[in-house]
Amino acid sequence: MTGSSRHIHLSGICGTAMASLAGLLQLQGHRITGSDKAAYPPMSDLLRSLGIPVMEPYSESNLTPAPDLVVIGNALSRGNPEVERVLDERIPFTSMAALLREEFLKGRSPLVVAGTHGKTTTTSMLAWIYQVAARENSSLEPSFLIGGVAENFGASFQLRPTRSFIVEGDEYDTAFFDKGPKFLHYFPDALILTHVEFDHADIYADLDQVKTAFKRLVNLVPRRGLIVAYDGSPNVTECVSRAFCPVERYGFTENADWKIRNLRHESGRVRWEVLRAGSPWAEFDMHLAGEHNVLNATAAAALAAGQGIPVESITEALSTFKSVKRRLEVLEEINGITLIEDFAHHPTAIHETLRALRAIYPSGRIWAVLEPRSNTLRRKVLAGDLVQSLRLADRAVLAAVYQQQRIPEAERLKPDEVVRDLNAVGTPAELHADADSIVAAIAPRLAPGDVVAILSNGGFDGIYQKLPARLRERFAAADA
Repeated sequence: MTGSSRHIHLSGICGTAMASLAGLLQLQGHRITGSDKAAYPPMSDLLRSLGIPVMEPYSESNLTPAPDLVVIGNALSRGNPEVERVLDERIPFTSMAALLREEFLKGRSPLVVAGTHGKTTTTSMLAWIYQVAARENSSLEPSFLIGGVAENFGASFQLRPTRSFIVEGDEYDTAFFDKGPKFLHYFPDALILTHVEFDHADIYADLDQVKTAFKRLVNLVPRRGLIVAYDGSPNVTECVSRAFCPVERYGFTENADWKIRNLRHESGRVRWEVLRAGSPWAEFDMHLAGEHNVLNATAAAALAAGQGIPVESITEALSTFKSVKRRLEVLEEINGITLIEDFAHHPTAIHETLRALRAIYPSGRIWAVLEPRSNTLRRKVLAGDLVQSLRLADRAVLAAVYQQQRIPEAERLKPDEVVRDLNAVGTPAELHADADSIVAAIAPRLAPGDVVAILSNGGFDGIYQKLPARLRERFAAADA
């Protein structure tokens, strides 16, 4: 397909990776259309800015006239009207991951960032490091595809005629016709492995299956390649134990190849030092708080250094790194009340988010407002871990489980039990049916100095707009 313009339709285009792929394909000169069940930011905003039409909802008529190729997102299955028309009429189709490999990764050097947590932020950091280094050496300017909007670029993708292609490697399955992880299509020359935990309970039966997926990814890295792996996880250690290439570990242990030390928060910045093979190597600072972000940054720095990026460029890039949309993103501050959005998909991610907020706002009252929406959080398998994570908040507010009816009853998370357990251990918690009832319940009770972390990996029924609007109404009435 390379070299000729075709009509490519992406079914499920508002997924983060799918929308980014749509942008890359448009840069190649293809005519792009897409469809989804419902479009929501930030990817709907991205697609609108690119002039790519998004049809809602799914329909056979969305494929009229028939495209040259249909990219079927991994959320679609048999019974979807577009899937059925593709199969009935034998319209050529593929997956996001397979097309990314075929069109963009072949002939380049894929640098893949994988792991249960931190991969979007780490991928964004690595891309920004390469971009800063390209000021001195234009051949280093990267192509990239990230599962979120990197604020330094204002985009989730970039295409350059250079060799390095930085890509976020997702362990979720590829498509209804390809149940293997997406990242097995990417064949990395170098790999970052952040964390390995049980996740995606809808497609992995247990932790062993998750580890098997990551072991297969490790097995694709050539002998000349490099793996940079977190040193604080036995699961990661197991997954990289049979690598055929050099493996360098990063973290806080004495034997880490890239050892973090002297981490501190000062004047709204986080600062730390890194030892490389036991010797002082660099001192970093950035505005992103939290131990998890220091780990992400150190991983990106280690991989970049292993590819020959000067430490001066790495230091400058981290000091100017902004963030990723929906990762500890400050939405608004209203009368001293800070509203924050974070992409929460797993109890560990919630735990690290709340830890970071404690560091940023040590005297603030932290509210955790959670929509159990991811395929893992909607299930009870990690309910105990969820309770432990939410205990870090001063107040916990839960919404009903998103599309609860789609989860087998025996597997469903019971949010009332989470609330009960939190109250039993001294963390005030409450359950409300939806975003509207949450806004009605908490908006009158929020006070200056409060920090509200809205935790969801989806649209959360518009709470990101509804809560600020209600607070503005409240204070406008008070001032009247």
